[in-house]
Amino acid sequence: MIEGLSALSGLGRTLGPAAPQTPTSPLDGVGFEEALGQAVGSAVDVLKTGEAAAIQGIEGAAPPMRVVESVMDAQRTLQSVLAVRDKLVSAWQDISRMSI
Repeated sequence: MIEGLSALSGLGRTLGPAAPQTPTSPLDGVGFEEALGQAVGSAVDVLKTGEAAAIQGIEGAAPPMRVVESVMDAQRTLQSVLAVRDKLVSAWQDISRMSI
């Protein structure tokens, strides 16, 4: 499962031709693609941590409280990722229904 999510970390590089690079100043902030890439990367890290903690819990190497906290963090992260995905799909459907 984590391997499938890891593939999303390169999302910005695979979505088609790159936008022309323009010089940015420190006041411009982070672009949407960068922010989405950081969010996906962070989500993958949280899911990997939760999976590792669950495995350690099964082996008896981690205290149960740490396992529960890590798994709950992973669950919240996955729910957030699914909510963002649903919003993106909904926005894409709205755009595709627009008349030209």
